[in-house]
Amino acid sequence: MYKLKTTETDSSVIEFIENVEQPKKREDAFRLLDIFTDATGYEAKMWGPSIIGFGKYHYKYKSGHEGDALIVGFSPRKAKISLYVTPGEKHRSELLERFGKHTTGKSCVYINKVDDIDIEVLVELIKQTVIYLKEAYPS
Repeated sequence: MYKLKTTETDSSVIEFIENVEQPKKREDAFRLLDIFTDATGYEAKMWGPSIIGFGKYHYKYKSGHEGDALIVGFSPRKAKISLYVTPGEKHRSELLERFGKHTTGKSCVYINKVDDIDIEVLVELIKQTVIYLKEAYPS
């Protein structure tokens, strides 16, 4: 049986951020903590050893695989900051055009620093992700 690697933990978000080695990444992580908290209204929780998540939802695929996942989140990794936002294709392209300097993956947006992006667009990405996932996985 498949076991999820990234699950919610009881680890301290503040302690995790305080231990980020790079001072600018640590500062950006605290800024993102405030932005995500304000945009979602959810309390920050650690997911696995390095992802800060906000809210959670339960998914179940047609294959029968199911589990819980964070709605939105971020991780201040050594190379880049990973933003876990998936607003659905309807909004993703348009918002990312106005977002600022970034690269993308399947469900992540990567930035070097918060100063490279438009905070208002980030807030919209976060809010659209919450709406999209709540509609896609009502519980």
